[in-house]
Amino acid sequence: MDFNEALNYLYGLGHETLTIKFGLDNINHLTAAIGSPQRKYPSVLIAGTNGKGSTAAMVDSIGRAAGLTVGLYTSPHLIDIEERIRINGELIGKEDFARLATRIREAAEGLVSAGVLETVPTFFEQVTAIAFLYFAERGIRLAVLEVGLGGRLDATNIVQPLVAAITPVDFDHQAYLGNTIEQIASEKAAIIKPGTAAVIAPQRKEASAVIMKQCLESSVLPVFAGDWLEIEMDRQGFPNISYQTEKNSYRDLKVGLRGRHQAINAVVAIHIAELLQQRGLNISSEAVAAGLSRVEWPGRLEMIEGAPSLLLDGAHNPAGARVLREFLDEFWPDEITLVFAAMKDKEIDKIASILFPRARNIVLTRFKDRRAASPQQLAANALRDLNNVIFTESVPQALDWARSVTPKNGLICVTGSLYLVGETKQWLEQFY
Repeated sequence: MDFNEALNYLYGLGHETLTIKFGLDNINHLTAAIGSPQRKYPSVLIAGTNGKGSTAAMVDSIGRAAGLTVGLYTSPHLIDIEERIRINGELIGKEDFARLATRIREAAEGLVSAGVLETVPTFFEQVTAIAFLYFAERGIRLAVLEVGLGGRLDATNIVQPLVAAITPVDFDHQAYLGNTIEQIASEKAAIIKPGTAAVIAPQRKEASAVIMKQCLESSVLPVFAGDWLEIEMDRQGFPNISYQTEKNSYRDLKVGLRGRHQAINAVVAIHIAELLQQRGLNISSEAVAAGLSRVEWPGRLEMIEGAPSLLLDGAHNPAGARVLREFLDEFWPDEITLVFAAMKDKEIDKIASILFPRARNIVLTRFKDRRAASPQQLAANALRDLNNVIFTESVPQALDWARSVTPKNGLICVTGSLYLVGETKQWLEQFY
């Protein structure tokens, strides 16, 4: 297959969420058929409701600052599928992606023909296998893997990681993970296994109890991140942190991602780096400082300067919306224009109750995905007089409207879904 044929094949398997198959049989058989590439390098596995992608990006940046060859696997992508698979910050090339997708497809169809599997593995399982194989081919020194959904039965969870980390657990994907914090935490905590070091971000009490139970059952003594943390925010909304661990004292570390919450992700990354060093990887405190300062992670409180400026944030659940609201309240006290779109299955009413009151104008839209809520469905949650609400049927139309109603010194905040952020970044190429 060439690159376009590979894309058509993979997307033809169905969307990764709609076609999700919880279970590890598919990915175990598929990786075994290609030589179990995920066993050829050490890995870090990161689960959680919010912050796992940012934390993965920080660990990747720290590893590269230490001189390691680091593979990073994340999801979803904003614009191009190649974003999911990177080595030392470079996206997998189209030719490599197509070549490996062809090999994985042949292996998958062979397993079905042999009667080992009833159906071919899903989109996410096959893309995960592509990442594992690419990293092995390139001889990486460390893989940093973001869990796709949940943890226990996610395709990434076939690895035996050197370090497993749990970022803050909150409500999201209840249809798949359960309707209580305890159930959700149980799914995510299952990435902690015997022989694995574990880092735990500050959690709700209900989540902490479940995660501790998993650690005890796995004979793992976890590291709890967040104590002895001091945060100072600069004028642009970037945290500078001072932090004390059992091993090191870190002073005035600049974190390259906006938002007070990124300080917690940063200290989780610090503990991961220290545990990796204890387990044989040469990562100095200087590399930690350099990696945190250089980290980039698009679509998370990403500011695009202009007239007006844009703030892009993929907040898609109430916890993420609260983080965004806190950032706006602290760093942009003036009223804003809010461009909002979301998936039908999200807690739109709760997200809206947090974010909509902060907006002078609300532009409702939909992105190009059949799971997107219509503007009319979103409008039921507008909470206030609909005089300040504009209905649009496409992201470009929404952004054009937002520019027309926002003063040059104002702010357009685009949020509700990473899919919306991705389409916005494509539109930005015309104007910014």
